[in-house]
Amino acid sequence: MTAAIFYAAAAMGRKVQAPALVASDGFSARYDLDRVRGVFSRPEHKLAGASYRDRVLVLDAAKGGVATAWMLYEMQARGIVPAALVLNRVNPIMVQGAALADFTMISGFAIDITRAIPAGALVEVDPTAARPFIRVVDARYLSS
Repeated sequence: MTAAIFYAAAAMGRKVQAPALVASDGFSARYDLDRVRGVFSRPEHKLAGASYRDRVLVLDAAKGGVATAWMLYEMQARGIVPAALVLNRVNPIMVQGAALADFTMISGFAIDITRAIPAGALVEVDPTAARPFIRVVDARYLSS
């Protein structure tokens, strides 16, 4: 079986491997998360109630401004963070926040990444590769 691999246009951080938490929804560290408990807390978010700790978040677009960027740093300092953030679209403020927090993030795919990665799949994110990518290691990871 050939692993699915998707290349990103932009990336930062270190190589990680973790289960994917996937939704065709946006991402705001300020409004969508309970950063103390490590769960999505906004009731309208498609991942409401799900833990984001040590998961690769695969979402549509970055939302928010400077507060969201600072909150990535705060989450990293507490150790209650996703393993990586994978977005179809990112904004400059989120990139700055990820850089400040030394956080793994990739973005800019030729396809809708939220439709390409199965929820619960074990994925590898490598922003250090010559062509940064996310790769499905085991699509059945959390369902087996």
